[in-house]
Amino acid sequence: MNNEWMIDVLKDLRSFAQKQFMTDLAEHLDDAILVAATEIRTDSQPKQIVKSNDAQAGTLPRMLGEHRLI
Repeated sequence: MNNEWMIDVLKDLRSFAQKQFMTDLAEHLDDAILVAATEIRTDSQPKQIVKSNDAQAGTLPRMLGEHRLI
């Protein structure tokens, strides 16, 4: 699902905050836009399945079962 609409909403909120001279809020919304963009990009990338006996796997994946998503 395309979640980029969230960035548009955050930009609208930031614009409103700037027009109302809410500079601290506008700066926090800038940060939120960056976080949202990063998470949306990360979520759009396919996940890999790693077997627990691979060199990358540690103790926690073995405790959770044979496979894990990274």
